[in-house]
Amino acid sequence: MGLFDDFFDAVESVGKTVGGGLASIGNGIDSVVTTGINVVGGGIDSVADVVVENPIKSIAIIGATVVTGGLAAGAAPAIASSLGAAGLLGTASTGTAISSLSGAALTNASLAAIGGGAVSAGGAGIAGGTTVVTAVGSGVGAGVSGIAVNTVDNS
Repeated sequence: MGLFDDFFDAVESVGKTVGGGLASIGNGIDSVVTTGINVVGGGIDSVADVVVENPIKSIAIIGATVVTGGLAAGAAPAIASSLGAAGLLGTASTGTAISSLSGAALTNASLAAIGGGAVSAGGAGIAGGTTVVTAVGSGVGAGVSGIAVNTVDNS
């Protein structure tokens, strides 16, 4: 089982316990998504205003997001291998402990574990793992650059 399987099992268990199962959670999610769409739809004008008022800051944040996402994508094999070698990713789809693997087997098993497991086991596999690492890298880049840009004194 991959990390995502454990997560979804926990979500399903909570869903069955709270309010009669996943159907009620689905209705709740639908409500949250609908509310979110309404909030985002109403907030697009304010986001556009911020971008127009702060074009340099906006470009800096977007640039940092793209750069960190690209770096994370390039470093995904090394990042995943480090996590796998440290024993943080459990077992490969073959049942072998990822931390006992080396080389390409370590890299591929680690990326697949981060991606929710091997494709043959229903996960997103190596591509999914690379996508997760890239998304996290982009998110970190956006967050850090947003904080850094907004702490700069414009006076």
